[in-house]
Amino acid sequence: MNILNKTSKLVTFAVLTVFAFGAIAGGNYGKKEKSKDIVDTAVAAGSFNTLVAAVKAAGLVDTLKGDGPFTVFAPTDEAFAKLPEGTLESLLKPENKDQLVAILTYHVVSGKVKAKDVVNLTEAATVQGSKVDIMVKDGGVVLNGNSNVVKTDIYTSNGVIHVIDTVILPPAS
Repeated sequence: MNILNKTSKLVTFAVLTVFAFGAIAGGNYGKKEKSKDIVDTAVAAGSFNTLVAAVKAAGLVDTLKGDGPFTVFAPTDEAFAKLPEGTLESLLKPENKDQLVAILTYHVVSGKVKAKDVVNLTEAATVQGSKVDIMVKDGGVVLNGNSNVVKTDIYTSNGVIHVIDTVILPPAS
């Protein structure tokens, strides 16, 4: 096999892999939601009820409805269900608001970081102030070694949402 033919096959494989990953991960390529902000998009999706309740309890609704742009790594209801029993209930108490805010803002990055950009990063600075580790593993993106990005590039009027399957926690201070 000559080198040109081999290169052509590698390029074709790479392109197919990218499109396959997008299909598997539920990529929302080309579908831009310009009329709804991050909060309204999360509410409409129906799979972020816990996240929305936490955002309300933390007093972050107005922030996430603001101009942005923001990139949100949004945990699903199932992701929150993985937390140890009693954790969420405790975090939603008014006396734990600061801790809840820290956890939620650890899921937010300033700017609009699309999936094609995330795969080239090894870390990202969060609004909370700490960095989240990013790695590509087995064709998917993993945050902090344990949270898989399961859907990418959900565009909103003020940013982009990437869906994750596990709540990520900021490093202990």
